[in-house]
Amino acid sequence: MSDAVERVSDWLGRPADEVDRLVHPVELERVLGAIHELNRRAAASDPEMFYRQQLLLSRIYTTQLRVAPGEPSAEGSTALHRVTRLLEQATAAAEDSRIEAGSLDNAPAEPAEFVSWLKKLARRHTVFKHPYYTDFIRDRADSEAIRRYMIQESVIDGRFDDLLALMQVGTSGPAKMEIARNFWDEMGNGNPAEVHTHLFKQIFEVFDITDDELENALTANALLSGNLAVMLCRYRSSYPEAVGFLGMTEWLVPDRFVQVVHAWERLGLPDVGIVYHRLHITVDAQHAAGWFHNVIKPAATSPAMRRGIARGTLWRLNSSQRYLDERMSEVDLSARLTTAG
Repeated sequence: MSDAVERVSDWLGRPADEVDRLVHPVELERVLGAIHELNRRAAASDPEMFYRQQLLLSRIYTTQLRVAPGEPSAEGSTALHRVTRLLEQATAAAEDSRIEAGSLDNAPAEPAEFVSWLKKLARRHTVFKHPYYTDFIRDRADSEAIRRYMIQESVIDGRFDDLLALMQVGTSGPAKMEIARNFWDEMGNGNPAEVHTHLFKQIFEVFDITDDELENALTANALLSGNLAVMLCRYRSSYPEAVGFLGMTEWLVPDRFVQVVHAWERLGLPDVGIVYHRLHITVDAQHAAGWFHNVIKPAATSPAMRRGIARGTLWRLNSSQRYLDERMSEVDLSARLTTAG
């Protein structure tokens, strides 16, 4: 499986037509078989295979989302598409397996009640006000822990504008306008110095985080969070799930970022690095309210939309739970080792 991951990774820097010309059908079937086995072992809770699965999917998405004129890219390769779909289908199946049976059938049909139901679903979830934020980040994290946290968060925060751009394709009416307002805020309302991804990257300058370090330091669950967001936003058929996933992301942000800002100020870190988080405490509260009113509520008249939105919401809550539990387990292990030492 490791050979297949590296083999497909090698395709990414080659022109699509070249990949499809040089990859013999027999080799492609061998690679696809290895990806099937990789997915099977990842589903069976093999941590190394889960990591390699999400690492490869992340590398593919990075290739497909970047603009690099003059550089070869495998985007458009039919061989790569087959690999990508296997990875995506396995990732989606794993998330669906973690949704409690019947939970998607309990959503009320009336749109306003559906919105309230979604919020209650989140408030009752164990990820809501997770101790990683309310306890560790807020009061105990040192600057190195904040640095590690920022690296993991880059998979969504560092590309949120692109996610919105992908998601709005094909929408209309209030939903399109709400996504557009959200996107324009991410674009700093036309001021390049205030573009949110630019502000987020200032954190990397504070901590001297390089691009090479980013991939090597990301955990499997962090990679998964970023991959889920891209996967849902890039396919029109997944629009309902994207609505739920991104809407819940924005709704959870303000309370979480309050804890991050408190930690940053407690540690006396350079002020330039916390502009992004201070801004999003207010902006994302506004975005979440607008999202619920203008994107979710108008769409909730359709049973298929309600089910998809709830599914995307649970994907976000459940994946965030595993990601933060992982972060917290590392904190607890470090504390035990320090005490034992």
